[in-house]
Amino acid sequence: MELTVLMPCLNEARTVAKCVEAARNFLRAAGVHGEVLVADNGSTDGSQALAEAAGARVVPVSERGYGAALIGGISEARGRYVIMGDADDSYDFSRLQAFVAKLREGADLVMGNRFRGGIEQGAMPFLHRYLGNPVLSFVGRLFFRTNIGDFHCGLRGFSRAAIQKLGLLTPGMEFASEMVAKAALAGLRIEEVPTTLRPDGRGRPPHLRTWRDGWRHLRFMFLFCPRWLFLYPGLALLLAGGGAMLAGLTSAGATHLGIHSMLYAGAAVILGVQMLAFALLTKWLAVLAGMVAEPKWMERGSPLFSIENGLLSGLALFLAGLVWSLAITLDWGRAGFGALNPLETMRSVIPAVTLIAIGSEVAMGSLFAGALLSSWRSRRAP
Repeated sequence: MELTVLMPCLNEARTVAKCVEAARNFLRAAGVHGEVLVADNGSTDGSQALAEAAGARVVPVSERGYGAALIGGISEARGRYVIMGDADDSYDFSRLQAFVAKLREGADLVMGNRFRGGIEQGAMPFLHRYLGNPVLSFVGRLFFRTNIGDFHCGLRGFSRAAIQKLGLLTPGMEFASEMVAKAALAGLRIEEVPTTLRPDGRGRPPHLRTWRDGWRHLRFMFLFCPRWLFLYPGLALLLAGGGAMLAGLTSAGATHLGIHSMLYAGAAVILGVQMLAFALLTKWLAVLAGMVAEPKWMERGSPLFSIENGLLSGLALFLAGLVWSLAITLDWGRAGFGALNPLETMRSVIPAVTLIAIGSEVAMGSLFAGALLSSWRSRRAP
């Protein structure tokens, strides 16, 4: 079988039969050997019977959520290709030729673009059209280095085999982001075709919640791409703080950097190191969980990223700060333990304490990584 037209469904009694009929008409008119599959997510309004009467095959998916319904439907699909779309009549299932053509040409994922195809009056709320979708699509393009113009279009087609290899697992609305993000990171061929969006015919409020689901999409993209959440900000803080601290230690006279500036520089270094540790741990945890493939730099550098090396590095930084602190104390003793001039002593105390702090962070981060690894191994053990 060449094509499965997949529709997730939750209480779509007013529209599901119309959508199924439109998809079946397309299959007949285009001469495509296919099926219409409805992944029902627990409807209580009789949607299942209406879909079956219209000619669809219905499979129940017990886990609730947009993503869960689609994951269940994809696993049950019989077609080589799958075209998915909401069963609320907002998409025209009788016009899928462009998707099929792109898939036959070798595309792994074909995204609809509502902004190129046209959005009818009342089909998309103002905030979604001019804020939510453009912002989230921009973030997606930036984070995952893809040129997709409409990151969250619900009408899309794909090679079932290629998408199943991605290990999609998010059960909620963020599934839409996960599919594109993982496809882009895996180097799949992604194409776009214009798609028209029209007002849905469900006659009730949509399942989508603007701020909640928008945040879930954004949260997923940040956590899935920790370089923008932790790595780049952490590097910026570390370089800026380290440079300022070095300037404070080497400057003199009129260019003397004050201790207050050095204190903020120390805080920047500590926070920067912490964010870099979070970047590595987040990426590593995603690899262990199977959410992303292990990047080549992590595979090549795995001997360097051992828990033992992390502990030794943290201990070395901690001891460097401790020795520096002891040297400051000895100098104070030679001066008779008298009153200190904070404007001078703090210039050495701040970097010494910073070394102790970041050494502790590196060591504790390594121990935490060890705990994660032990937990992961215990779950995999028979």
